[in-house]
Amino acid sequence: MRFEVLGPVRVWREERELDPGFPQQRALLALLLAHAGRSVPTTEIVDVLWAERPPASALNVVRRYVGALRRLLEPGLPPRAPGRRLLRRTGGYLLEAATDEVDLLRFRELTRQGKRAAATGRAETAARQFVLALGEWRGQVAMGIPVSAREHVQFTAVQRELLETARLAADAALLCGHAEQALPALRRATAHDPLDESLHARLVLVLAACGLQAEALGAYEDVRRRLACDLGLTPGTELAAAHTRVLRQDVGHRLKSGPVVHLDRPIHTTKPPTTPAPTTPTPTAAAPTAPFPPEPPTPGPAAPAPATNGIRTLGPTGTGAPGMGALGAGAPGTSVPGIGVCVEGAFGVGVAGAGASGSGAPGTEAPGVAARGTGTPRVEAPGIGIPGPEGSAAAEVGGPGRMSDVPADRGRGVGEFVRPAQLPSALPSLVGRVVESEWLERAAGSAAGVVLVGGMAGIGKSTLALHWAHRATDRFPDGQLYVALRGSDPARPAVESADALRAMLAALGVPASRMPDGLDALTGMYRTLLARRRVLVVLDDAVGTGQLSPLLPTGPGCLALVTSRHALPGLVASGARPLRLATPPAEEAYALLAGLIGAERVTAEPRAADEIVARCGRLPLALAAVAARAAGRRDLPLAAVAGELRGAHGSLDALAAIREAFQGSYRLLAPDSARLFRLLPRHEGPDITPAGAAALAGLPVRRARLLLGVLADAHLLTEPAPGRYTLHDLLRVFATERAAAEGRPRGR
Repeated sequence: MRFEVLGPVRVWREERELDPGFPQQRALLALLLAHAGRSVPTTEIVDVLWAERPPASALNVVRRYVGALRRLLEPGLPPRAPGRRLLRRTGGYLLEAATDEVDLLRFRELTRQGKRAAATGRAETAARQFVLALGEWRGQVAMGIPVSAREHVQFTAVQRELLETARLAADAALLCGHAEQALPALRRATAHDPLDESLHARLVLVLAACGLQAEALGAYEDVRRRLACDLGLTPGTELAAAHTRVLRQDVGHRLKSGPVVHLDRPIHTTKPPTTPAPTTPTPTAAAPTAPFPPEPPTPGPAAPAPATNGIRTLGPTGTGAPGMGALGAGAPGTSVPGIGVCVEGAFGVGVAGAGASGSGAPGTEAPGVAARGTGTPRVEAPGIGIPGPEGSAAAEVGGPGRMSDVPADRGRGVGEFVRPAQLPSALPSLVGRVVESEWLERAAGSAAGVVLVGGMAGIGKSTLALHWAHRATDRFPDGQLYVALRGSDPARPAVESADALRAMLAALGVPASRMPDGLDALTGMYRTLLARRRVLVVLDDAVGTGQLSPLLPTGPGCLALVTSRHALPGLVASGARPLRLATPPAEEAYALLAGLIGAERVTAEPRAADEIVARCGRLPLALAAVAARAAGRRDLPLAAVAGELRGAHGSLDALAAIREAFQGSYRLLAPDSARLFRLLPRHEGPDITPAGAAALAGLPVRRARLLLGVLADAHLLTEPAPGRYTLHDLLRVFATERAAAEGRPRGR
């Protein structure tokens, strides 16, 4: 069999193409392929097939579609036989297919090989693998299914994978001197996302490296106008830097230094550059090999010179191609119409026209703009794994600078400069968690763009994240965004990604009248605004990767700090740094209780305090709930509080807040996972193994192992050693309560 989803949804048996059926049935097949070997929950299938209002018969219709696809894929299958292709899984369905049978799986494998080659400095091999991977891409993902289904997050996530691989292909091809290899895929990628400045910056450089300088300048002009018309924005630093290099003819057919590909950390080239044989007797100087040059010296005051057209240069001057005008390196006092000036506006700093480095003629200045010279350092273009133009510098605003074709009443087009400060209040001091706080410091200082803080309900994820976020505000001078995503709120549904984006855009100063429609457009505007900022984005209580993906900034100066009760393996696989919180040690839990109710009360009744800590399972939320009762009754001895916990008779009646928190995690479980969870308290012994769980629930060992993994991913179990699981004492009590409330579970 052969399956395709990176373009039209198609399926072959040997050389014969099969008809996947009606558009909705085709959409079901596409969704199974997009999940690539993972089970698709029935609820997600219903959401995809009926985006707004599923009919009452939705589940029956899904079963009919599944049956039709089974007969299509295995025509000789007896009636009611499960088959080996389309399998029923708990709460969903799974399509079994080998890597070489699905274009998406082949694409991911080739991309993985390319990343491995890039990480070891083999740029030519990396470029070849990336280009081969992109050869699987034949059009918009999942073509031929209803538009409402194609807008599902699973398909848009695959589309983003393709665009990211196109970026990597361009970086590797530019570095190894084979830019022409990446050009077709890069053209396709920019056509699919016409507002992605990072992609367009690479297209401009690749076109120039292929000798197509006029087309490169035209491509820049096209995206510049599109940004102005659609978003009211000027090109950012990365795109402007690429434009500057083309104007200076500083994009050779073979780059000689710089990082290979940006893979969380720069990989330096170690082999000496190979330079083509010169065609003239004039020798060619080798480019410097250090990708990170020393800081440039602070420029001295500019030499006075007569002003021309109101533009003055504050830094050192240089030489360049004649005819570039006041922003290039031509004769003094000259200018070229049509060369735009990117200045710091409402949402960031751009690069002044063709040569903001001070390489223009002395004594020229534009109204409201002063170019700040910085000598002749080499600048890395953000996000592109190649060196930026030498001597480029940011532009400084002395007044309201605008591009010539942006209406005067729009300015940046999306509102005034706003630095959001949305962090909720945090505890003035955090008891314990020293190791975890230090880990966050190191992770934030690395190249990680996303940090995931996970753990069971009540473990203190949000407390730690907010405490660290308040301490780190100086690192993010452009503001802090906060969204409570309500992933485990038992009373309210999780926040939709589009609603979260609208709230964050409003906090960034975008008026409602300027916000686009559709999730992709909102995501594009959000990432464009943050691409030029250093912003901390705290996403609290996330329910899944699908909800998170559109909310993650991609700018190099931003950090997303995510908390979740779920392991989110998809987020970790895409580069997030995970931090899993465990219950604090006894001494930290004791200190936490003392900090909440007063050290003198704990010192006066140490045995009662020890019992409270033990009966709360050292869980911070449970300790906080008990402390709230004790603090409200100063006359109540701690021994009485401990007695209330002891008298709860194996229930959570004295810890209602904990029961509610656990319920938020439990309600998200599929029926089979919830049933096994209710059975686990009957297991004897400290550790639970797949064999033990299988015997307990009357399941095959393989199935029991999968369900234990699901519970561990939901942080309802802990896996201290591979294949051995433990149940927290309070979760054991909660599971017993659920078993009693829902009737005696079927099983042994």
